[in-house]
Order: sequence, then C-alpha cells, then structure tokens
Amino acid sequence: MSAETTERTRRTARDRRTARRHGRPTLLGRGAVNALVGLSVLYTLLPVLWLLLASTKNRDALFRSDLFSSGDFSLARNLSDLFAMEGGIYGRWYVNSLLYAVLGAAIGAMVSVACGYAFDKYRFRHKEKLFGLVLAGVMVPPTVLALPLYLIASKTGLVNTFWSVFIPVLFNPFGVYLGRVFSQGYVPGEVLEAARVDGAGELTTYFRVALRMLGPGLVTVFLFQLTAIWNNFFLPMVMLSDQSLFPVSLGLYVWNSSAVVTPDYYPPVIAGSLLAVLPLIAAFVLLQRYWKSGLTAGSVK
Repeated sequence: MSAETTERTRRTARDRRTARRHGRPTLLGRGAVNALVGLSVLYTLLPVLWLLLASTKNRDALFRSDLFSSGDFSLARNLSDLFAMEGGIYGRWYVNSLLYAVLGAAIGAMVSVACGYAFDKYRFRHKEKLFGLVLAGVMVPPTVLALPLYLIASKTGLVNTFWSVFIPVLFNPFGVYLGRVFSQGYVPGEVLEAARVDGAGELTTYFRVALRMLGPGLVTVFLFQLTAIWNNFFLPMVMLSDQSLFPVSLGLYVWNSSAVVTPDYYPPVIAGSLLAVLPLIAAFVLLQRYWKSGLTAGSVK
C-alpha cells in the first residue's frame, strides 16, 4: 500500500470520527427543539380541546369535570339553547361581528396597504417624520385610545351606533408599516416605470399592477386586522349599550357574567365560544396559501 493511500485512509477515518463526535450534539439539539415545539403545540391545543369537549356536555357534566366521558353528549341541545336564548340574540351578535371584522378588515387592509405603498414609492415633504408618527402609533395600546375615541364619538353623536365601533378599526398603524415593507419587497420600481411609460396613470398603475403584486401583503394585513377586530372587546364595551349592536366577544362576556348567578348560561356560553373560534380558523386555512412569497420573482431581470 502506498503512502498516499495510507494517508487517505487515515484522513477518512479521522473525518468519520469527527462526524460521529459532532453528530451527538446535533441529534440532542434536534431532540430538544422537537420536544420544545411539541410542548408549545400541546400548550396551544389543550384549551381548544377543552373547549371542544366542554361544548358537548350539559351543565351537570361540566360541574362534575367529566369531560372525557362518552355520555352526556349535548352539543345539539347546547346549540339549540344558544340560538334560542333571549330571543336568538346570539345570531345577531354573530352577524355584527362578521360585519365589524370581515368588512372592517377588508377596508382597513386596502387603506393600510395603499398608505404603505405611498410611503414607499412617492416622495413628499416630511415623509419620514410622518412615517415615524405611524410607528409611534404602533406602540400605543388600543385601550389607551378608547376614552379619546369615546369623547370624539360623543361629540359627533356616534356613541351607541354601528359606526362608533366600525370607523376606528379601519385605520391600523401596524398595517401601514406592513404595507410599506411589502411594497419594498414585492413591487419593483422598474415595473412601475414600465407601466408609466406605457401610458398608465398613477391610479391605474397601483390598482392594475402594484396591487396584484401586493396580494400576499394584503392578505397578511387582512388576517391581522380580522383577528384584532374579531377579538376586540374593550372598544365595543365603551361605545355600546344597546345589546343588539354587541359583537360576539362582548355578548358572551355579558352572558358569562350572568352565569355566576344563573348556571344555566354556562353551556350556551361555551358553545358560543366554540362557534366564535370557527371564522378565524376558516380564514387562516383558506388564505394561508396566499402568504407564499416570490410571486413576482423573475418579473424584473
């Protein structure tokens, strides 16, 4: 055996030993990461599992904490009681939430993405200072704005109306920030210049060229807005006193408060909470494919 072959054999053996030595921490690291992810998923899904099981039980089974038994299955009865309670007002709350959340999120996403596009593609005086104010608005908690919004709505006569909850949710500083980020990443300036050279105006360029590229950003902002508005609780509580205008979150809170005195409210409240989760799950499942990046890859050489 030549010296070169011997050296090659030794080098191969040394590389194998090194790979085995470094392979153990890698496997241990992967196992730790997988265990952490598994615990996180379990922590997230356990409340949903409890809600799903509790919604199928009657009041007595709930107080016995007998959720895993196959008996006392009362989902149909709980749903029937839910939509019959207080003249079927839960259905009205559900429609209100859909109007507040879906319509508000759609309009709010269009406004936010358009503002972000303007901040990214146009030059105007004090642009960065104005954008700094937008970023400052991101750091303000919504609960802090509830009282000023109430005073403004009171001055304009909008308190206890649909518009007192609907109008404030149309403007989202974080959505404007995301709109600018997506505009920088998805809309090349060369494409806009080509559209202008072809004779397209600014509105035509935005709606027929830029907005199609901003599809993933629009869906992302929409989902953020949808989740925030659907779970909005404090603003409706401050603005509304008419129960027919309540969203699901506020209505279920009122019923849950009544359940302390009248335990018969518990099964409908739990069933209503389960139904309140479904639109968000459906929205994320149906729209997640639009989040994929790279839709405009290769459009500019």
